[in-house]
Amino acid sequence: MAKTKELSKDTRNKSVHLHQAGKTESAVGKQLGVKKSTVGAIIRKWKTYKTTGNLPRSGVPRKISPLAGSCSSECVSVHTLGFIHLFIRLSPSLLCGSNDYASVMYLMSKSLFSFIGNVFVVSLAFADLVVAFYPYPLVLYALFHDGWALGNTQCMVSGFLMGLSVIGSIFNITGIAVNRYCYICHSFSYSRLYSYRNTLLFVALIWLLTVAAIVPNFFVGSLKYDPRVYSCTFAQNVSSSYTVAVVVVHFLVPIGVVTFCYLRIWVLVIQVRRKVKTEESPRLRPSDMRNFLTMFVVFVLFAICWAPLNLIGLAVAIDPVRVVPRIPEWLFVVSYFMAYFNSCLNAIIYGLLNRNFRNEYKRIVTSVWVTRLFVTETSRAATDGRSMKSKQSPQPALNNNESLRERTNKD
Repeated sequence: MAKTKELSKDTRNKSVHLHQAGKTESAVGKQLGVKKSTVGAIIRKWKTYKTTGNLPRSGVPRKISPLAGSCSSECVSVHTLGFIHLFIRLSPSLLCGSNDYASVMYLMSKSLFSFIGNVFVVSLAFADLVVAFYPYPLVLYALFHDGWALGNTQCMVSGFLMGLSVIGSIFNITGIAVNRYCYICHSFSYSRLYSYRNTLLFVALIWLLTVAAIVPNFFVGSLKYDPRVYSCTFAQNVSSSYTVAVVVVHFLVPIGVVTFCYLRIWVLVIQVRRKVKTEESPRLRPSDMRNFLTMFVVFVLFAICWAPLNLIGLAVAIDPVRVVPRIPEWLFVVSYFMAYFNSCLNAIIYGLLNRNFRNEYKRIVTSVWVTRLFVTETSRAATDGRSMKSKQSPQPALNNNESLRERTNKD
């Protein structure tokens, strides 16, 4: 009985995969050895799920997804996977939110010159903060309800903001690399290129390109709820050509630009170190090197965290019929967690590698702690004062023959 039930679940999974790969219901039925009407019923239930985000009690299994493959012994328990998701993704987002807030507060408190040099870092911190305010609470809601119950509009908004955060973070990292490249390798023209006005225009251009990169998702229909990660996110199997374009524009091009910039910087660093005897003053200050190393580590972590998910998407786009059933669910979930955990790592790297950021983190934590102690002690003192007044017995009223001066002399 258990084997029959498992076989039917596997058949339903394969029916959806083959239908999404472009095969008709009759062709799917012939390949799997089931009736055309049975395949049609499975596809209708799956389309209902895609529209509403909720699965029926019977029919398509609750954990089925376009990339999940057969959900047999490889599948992780729903509750176990959910709480791992909650721990890895939601809890660190609170820490990252505070770290990014500290980053913004530190950079905004600096002088105008420092603000011009670090405005891209402020923009990157803002991009990392966006995802913690709206999409992550909805992920928590979907996790506890074991499905999406907030409607299609909330799903679209959540997916849009998540894409805004992710793509904005990628484009800001690219902008930071170009800024560091111009500052170190073209120092003479840096002040002209990155004036106060031009810097703000560059940041505005980054966010304009970010929005332009997300809008096509609404026309392609690639923002969908994925039950494996309890999120409304980009579906890699909707359009092969669009998935390839996303991987190229959102990952390969930024990787290429950032790699070029940092390679040129490393070449300059090596040349400066080899010039032991020179009449000119060194072009690189220690603070410049520290800032460069910080942003280089941010880039390396970005490449490591985002490479698995983008490689999976590229493989699915090239040959969805053969690749989709072979991708285990745990591999997609782990790569997804790695990609979105990158937003948390940025602020942590600032704190580990930059002493000024560490001092600002300590100042914010100390100010919050001191404020809490002050409020607690004030409330306690007010409570003690009221209790002492209530314990004191009131003095008797003045008699008609007793004046206030006589009462004072008695006291």
